[in-house]
Amino acid sequence: MDNLCCFNSVYSQVVGGRSSFSSGKGRSHQCPVKYGFSLVKGKANHPMEDFHVAKFVQFQGRELGLFAIYDGHLGDSVPAYLQKHLFPNILKDEEFWTDPNRSISKSYEKTDQAILSHDPGLGRGGSTAVTAILINGQKLWIANVGDSRAVISRKGEAIQMSVDHEPNTERVSIEDRGGFVSNMPGDVARVNGQLAVSRAFGDKNLKSHLRSDPDVRGADIDEDTDLLILASDGLWKVMSNQEAVDIARKIKDPQKASKQLVAEALKKDSKDDISCIVVRFKV
Repeated sequence: MDNLCCFNSVYSQVVGGRSSFSSGKGRSHQCPVKYGFSLVKGKANHPMEDFHVAKFVQFQGRELGLFAIYDGHLGDSVPAYLQKHLFPNILKDEEFWTDPNRSISKSYEKTDQAILSHDPGLGRGGSTAVTAILINGQKLWIANVGDSRAVISRKGEAIQMSVDHEPNTERVSIEDRGGFVSNMPGDVARVNGQLAVSRAFGDKNLKSHLRSDPDVRGADIDEDTDLLILASDGLWKVMSNQEAVDIARKIKDPQKASKQLVAEALKKDSKDDISCIVVRFKV
C-alpha cells in the first residue's frame, strides 16, 4: 500500500491539470527512451476536450513509462477524470504484474463504472482512450477504447497496435444491445444517430448500446522498434499510419516530431482537436 501511496504522490505531481494547447518532452532515467507531445484545439466551437498523460515514474522497483490520449466529447469532464484515475486504477490492481491483459481490461471497465456511478453530470459526456505502459523500456502494453490510435514503427514499417472501434464494424454488437447504426449521407456512421464510436467511457444515455471493454495488446521492444505514436482521431482522420511514421522517423527530437505531426494534420485541414505523443526508443 505504501508503494501505491508513493506512486499516487508522484503521479499527481504531473497529472491533474488541464493539458490542452500544450507541448512538452521528457526521458527515461534508465534507458535511451525519450518522448514528446503536442496538443492543439480544433476549430469546433467548444473548449479543448483532449487530455493526455506522458511521463516516467518509479513503481515497485520498476520504471514505468505512462502514455495516454483521452479524446472527450460532450464536455471535458470524462477525459479529465481518466487523466487522473485510469493509470492508478490499472497499477493498483494486484493482477497487473501476473496477467496484464486481464488486469488492464478489468481496470478500464471498473473506471467506466466509477464514471457512470459518479454525479450525473460526469457520465453525460464521454471519452475515448488509448493507453501505453512501457515497463523498464522493454515491454509495452497498449489498450484502447474508441478511435484514438497507437502505432509503432519497426524498421520504418508502421504497425497499428490498437483497434478503431467504429459503429459499422461493431454493428452486430450494437444491434444485439437494442441500438442502431445510422449512415446518413455526408456523415459518418453513428450509434443511435449520435456517437461516432462504438466503445467509449461515460455516455450514460447511450451506455446500454455501447461497450467500454478495451482491446489490449502486448509487444516486446526489440532493436528493430524505432518509435511509438499515440494520437487522437484529429490526426488519423487525415493521415495514414505510414505517413505519420515516415514524418516522425525523420525528426530525432520526439517533441519536434509530435509538433510536426500536428502541423501536418492542420495543413491537411483537420478540424478536430489534435493530440499526439511520440515515444522514441533509440537516440
